Amino acid sequence: MATTVKDSGDTPRAGAPTPEGPLPKSVGVVGGIVLAASSTAATSSIGIGLGLMAGVVGLHLPAIMLLAFLPVLGIAGAYGRLNRVDPDSGSSYTWVGRVLNPWLGFLTGWVNTVGTVVFMAYTTTVTGSALIQLLGQARVRSVVGLRLDADSTLQATLLGMVVLVAAALVAVRGLELAARLQKYLLVFEYVVLLAFCGYGLFAGDQPFSLDWYNPFAIPSVDALAQGMVLAVFCYWGFESVFSIGEEVREPGDASRGGFIALAVMLLLFLLAGTAFQRVLPMEELADNGAHGLTYLGEKLARQPLAALPLIALTFSAVASLQASVIPTARGMYAMGRDGTLGPVWTRIHPRYGTPAAGTLLISGAAILLAVLSLVIPTVNDLISATVNAIGIVVALYYALTAVAAAVRFRHLLRTSPLEGLRAVVAPLLGAAVLLAVGGYLCWMLYDSADHFELSADNGWFGLSVPVLMIGSGLVAAAWSRFHRKSAYFDRQEPADPAAVDPKAAPAA
Repeated sequence: MATTVKDSGDTPRAGAPTPEGPLPKSVGVVGGIVLAASSTAATSSIGIGLGLMAGVVGLHLPAIMLLAFLPVLGIAGAYGRLNRVDPDSGSSYTWVGRVLNPWLGFLTGWVNTVGTVVFMAYTTTVTGSALIQLLGQARVRSVVGLRLDADSTLQATLLGMVVLVAAALVAVRGLELAARLQKYLLVFEYVVLLAFCGYGLFAGDQPFSLDWYNPFAIPSVDALAQGMVLAVFCYWGFESVFSIGEEVREPGDASRGGFIALAVMLLLFLLAGTAFQRVLPMEELADNGAHGLTYLGEKLARQPLAALPLIALTFSAVASLQASVIPTARGMYAMGRDGTLGPVWTRIHPRYGTPAAGTLLISGAAILLAVLSLVIPTVNDLISATVNAIGIVVALYYALTAVAAAVRFRHLLRTSPLEGLRAVVAPLLGAAVLLAVGGYLCWMLYDSADHFELSADNGWFGLSVPVLMIGSGLVAAAWSRFHRKSAYFDRQEPADPAAVDPKAAPAA
């Protein structure tokens, strides 16, 4: 079978064979919105991330979410512009490799994949923990003589693994089925969020203050840097829609889906941050950390209504597991297609038209990593260690993608200044901010300890996770370049974007 792959320019080159054939175009703009929204997992971010951020930035949750949105919006512009001229399953891996450097491109794809697998491993545990909490509210305190503990990483991980396997099997059956399932989960989540957070705005007894929205009131530079990384992590995932660019019926649908999902995330985060601070005193908000949304539900309602936020959190975790494996499998498909990884990643299911082998392998890797994470005894500590590590590598590959867009479309600064602001200046500013806060957080972690130990509170341990992600990517790139001799590393410049992007054409 044959498919359409890209040459060194922007125009598709038809007829080049791939190992197993093309991915079917089965997704529209609604499916793109659902995938992007499920990947960002607003309910999980609100339920877990806001409490953690409150411990860092105090009563300035709306301010930090607004502040982090600005560089992410610039990054989103880079993704949208690149996707418009070159929709590719590899997305940032392909774009950075062609425009900047193949080694940087491979590293971008690698850390994106590894970061997502780490996220899936911790979300597996979060999902299990939420299910155990639900069982507890249903008065199921023990199973076969074992007392259930929602903060036990062992119990939560084992239960979450079952959910991950089920989510992977649904993903194997195709994007259409996965998007339909996630759509129903999202509707329930958002109805619950809007109801409880909307009610909390009026029912809360904590005095409202405009200072909550003032980023200059954040207590310190350290708090600002760590809060920004945590907030960027909350927005992370909107770009997953661009990894299915080859399966979207119209390339513009992917961009629209990503931007709409990102705008919805901002509104939800502002609503939730304000509601949390109206209902919960600072001490209670920070002390409840990873259980913030559940605690909010218990403060605003009695059972069984108080269980609804916990159910929404569980649905969000399940949806994000599935939404994470889908784009990751597509990214690995693109890397396998280029010969940078083995051919197993390009095997397409004969019936469902999905990269089934890659989907199952990624899920298996997440399960293995979840088992290894059992050395961290509590769910709260696991979340804290994981979020910082992923936030650092996300800042890195977002920044590389933004720089690639700025280099690719730099001619717009001369030919179309307004488009140049969107495609060059805004992405570069976003990249600079993310690199600055990510670098500062790395320094904070390094400076916070004088020895290494396997503990979520140890700065050197926290720093070692992103270092291992990046270091392993360099080793894998060297293997691909010198052992596999992948042609991907024979760098070729893209053609003039004006050939396919009318807005990029110079004025007459």
